[in-house]
Amino acid sequence: MVRASRTRKAVVAVTAGALTAGVLVSCGADSPGEGVTSAPHAKSAACEDLTDRYPDRLGGQALAFTDRPGVAVWGDDAVVLRCGVELPAPTIDPCATVDGVDWVFREDRSKDGGKVVVTYGRDPAVEVVVSDDVVAVDDALVSLSALVEPLKMYTKCLNLDDVRPPTPSG
Repeated sequence: MVRASRTRKAVVAVTAGALTAGVLVSCGADSPGEGVTSAPHAKSAACEDLTDRYPDRLGGQALAFTDRPGVAVWGDDAVVLRCGVELPAPTIDPCATVDGVDWVFREDRSKDGGKVVVTYGRDPAVEVVVSDDVVAVDDALVSLSALVEPLKMYTKCLNLDDVRPPTPSG
């Protein structure tokens, strides 16, 4: 762990210099997967099976990080996947079906250029954050749908036509 101790020394030196200069420095934020935690059900057998099938590239980004259970990162956090998040409750958030897999768009959690989508009706649920660095979001969702399609499906998204009573025909 020579590298770790050198890194700590560098961090201390940079931090001291930055404080002296009155500049706030954020250390380690450029490491893929930094701060990404495993989801509550990441150690499930289904999430462990996904690990073996992560694509080497996604949305034009190379697989960069898989050191935590149920977590995968492509590029410099361009795409972050967390398997084993809590199952989403029924919602009025927009839902799209991509190759047979329903994805709910979490607009309230999509910030700073990142789009948050969660599988709907699959157990375990998979959350994905796609940054603006990914120009081919549709292609990424197709690849992600192929990845999560084997997860157990228990329900589907409904749209207004599915729940609206039929209009009487005259």
